[in-house]
Amino acid sequence: MINVIVTVITGFLVGVLARFFYPGPVPMNWLWTIALGVAGSVLAGLVVSRGRTGFHRAGFFASLVGAMALILLGRVLNLG
Repeated sequence: MINVIVTVITGFLVGVLARFFYPGPVPMNWLWTIALGVAGSVLAGLVVSRGRTGFHRAGFFASLVGAMALILLGRVLNLG
């Protein structure tokens, strides 16, 4: 249960930072922000982690890039 809570909090932080660093306006609510942050973290984790565990700055940066890529995909598909 605590892992789910930590994942949501981390996803929220990644989503907020991705919205901040994304160029231009990002018209989406906070639930989409959390969802994109969590999805970006999972996407980057699958690509970057290669079985390692724990916090790594490169993994956090990759999570931001993954969330920003999902924001771009959402804007291209007009999902927001």
